[in-house]
Amino acid sequence: MDGASGAGSRDAYTHGHHESVLRVHEWRTVANSAAYLVPHLAEGMRVLDVGSGPGTISIDLARRVRPGQVVGIDAADDVVERANGLAASEGVGNVEFRVGDAYRLDFDDDSFDVVHAHQVLQHLARPVEAMREFRRVLKPGGVLAARDVDYGGVIWSPESPVLERWRSLNEAICAWNGGEAHAGRMLKRWAREAGFAEVRASGSVWVFESDRDREWWGGAWAERAVRSQFAAHAIESGHSSRAELDRIAEAWRGWAADSDAWFLMPHGEIIARA
Repeated sequence: MDGASGAGSRDAYTHGHHESVLRVHEWRTVANSAAYLVPHLAEGMRVLDVGSGPGTISIDLARRVRPGQVVGIDAADDVVERANGLAASEGVGNVEFRVGDAYRLDFDDDSFDVVHAHQVLQHLARPVEAMREFRRVLKPGGVLAARDVDYGGVIWSPESPVLERWRSLNEAICAWNGGEAHAGRMLKRWAREAGFAEVRASGSVWVFESDRDREWWGGAWAERAVRSQFAAHAIESGHSSRAELDRIAEAWRGWAADSDAWFLMPHGEIIARA
């Protein structure tokens, strides 16, 4: 998704596609990441999943709309290949994955019953423009379902100045890449600006607190802090240093080891009709 260089215009994915990032993405399902969409799904629907990543949500959607079809698009060739492999290994034949661009969808007008975008719009420099393109490919009365985190509302226990620095750093890097770390609260406004007259907004959270969840979430972020594109962008942008990123990784490991620790990520959600 890289565009022109420079703060606010890069249109780059803040976290990249390091294995530590994809492990988190592969945890995502309709149940834990798109439950708000379920009442609007029906057998036979055609669904476009924008920013489909490793494909777990797309494959779950495909199971729910059989004999309908799901098409997932992502900007990264290797991630698309991985998603197609996962679909084949799970025997789900009514889903396919392609390389695609959220701003220039390679589909005719009025092609889909549902366009789904999970954790996508926060990374786009022109989210309203992308939503207009989503609207173009929706059939009349079709549904745009979008969900994004809002880092301004992330909370955790115990308090940690280093994790507070992680949050502010994440927000700064997102902005440097042209994104919006508070996208969750912006979705309704963006959808209306994109021409959707009927927009219903809701919210939901992820909570990580069990031993297993803390080990998985904290471990993934400890690795992401020093090895993913997050780290590369933090240093390239001048917002952080290797030493600070090492401290952030250690803080995540310490959080994960605390049996009383707790972490919550809030998300904004919208159902918008074309």
